[in-house]
Amino acid sequence: MRKLLFVSNLFPDAKEPYRGLDNVTVLHELRRWFEVRVISPRPWLPVLQRKPSLQPRAADEVFAPEYLATPYLPKVGGAANHVLMARALRAPLQKLRSDFEWDVVMSSWLFPDTSAVAMALGENSEPLVAIAQGSDVHRYLRSPLRRRAILSGLARSSACITRSNSLAIMLGEAGVAASKLVPIHNGINRDHFSLSAAHPVPQDERVLLFVGNLLPVKDPLFLVQCFAELAKRRPQDRLRLVVVGKGPLEHAVRAEADRLGVGPQVSLTGPLDAADVGGWMRSAELLCMTSRNEGLPNVVLEAQACGLPVVATNVGGILECVDADWKGALVPLGDAGAWIAAVERFLDVPADRQRIANIGAARHWAATAERYREVIEAAITGGQ
Repeated sequence: MRKLLFVSNLFPDAKEPYRGLDNVTVLHELRRWFEVRVISPRPWLPVLQRKPSLQPRAADEVFAPEYLATPYLPKVGGAANHVLMARALRAPLQKLRSDFEWDVVMSSWLFPDTSAVAMALGENSEPLVAIAQGSDVHRYLRSPLRRRAILSGLARSSACITRSNSLAIMLGEAGVAASKLVPIHNGINRDHFSLSAAHPVPQDERVLLFVGNLLPVKDPLFLVQCFAELAKRRPQDRLRLVVVGKGPLEHAVRAEADRLGVGPQVSLTGPLDAADVGGWMRSAELLCMTSRNEGLPNVVLEAQACGLPVVATNVGGILECVDADWKGALVPLGDAGAWIAAVERFLDVPADRQRIANIGAARHWAATAERYREVIEAAITGGQ
């Protein structure tokens, strides 16, 4: 059995069990063909922070993950963070190599992770497969220093899997060889995300659902503002906005809802497990997104598997799945009027949920992992 080493900060631990779930899910599927080990670098501010002491989730112990404290400079680290990570990786890579002679390295998150792995491996012959997530492309290609590091890392890589077609286009326009770019959409767990899964959450209100991190790039404050206008226009609908997730804007979201008079109608649940998220998706009227940029978020694929239409800003790779009016609506970034009108259309004429759910039938992690295996095997054999 061939051996695969995975290196990325986007890998879960017992304290952050939801971190990098797409990565760890595909790794579990890849174990059908590869023996897998993991190194997960974690940002660390020397002097100011204690080194993190992390343990894996029980399900992930099979990967024997090493959580590596990696010096990191916030905000000003564009010229240095990949270099610092590469230095931190060299000794653990050398040590691991003595008892786990890998055939291929796979790294997720282009900067600093993939850039650092490429630098740490140097001119060694083992192939490197990169994974572009989304924000690592949207945000970091705009920075000349990070862009240079990303392109250097991808020049060392044999292939780059992108989680949407739009990410491949952006990287191609930046100068990455088209032959290296392989778009592969994530799979979904159909045990939790389908119309036939467990019963939905009982509700006597019409629920609009947000699932994601409460970060500026997701613009949850804009979402609350739009919801407040909707609730004012449609008191007869008994609307509720359910916000699933956590992040630094949590308190600001609560405060904005209270300021606009819809505090009792906005529920912040915090993070939920997949089964509970699936339950909310089967109960809700719409998945609502107001992101300022995206790759192709898994939440869209999961929502569609539950028959849930999507109203979102037209950014990133969302168009690849919300590409017809019966699946949802995409509106210009920052256009509150268009966003509200799109939501009202689906409140007035509910979507054909079974039709939407049917398109998710082929979206499962086994099929996604098979495509990963093809890319990895081609990297190992040089495409022969």
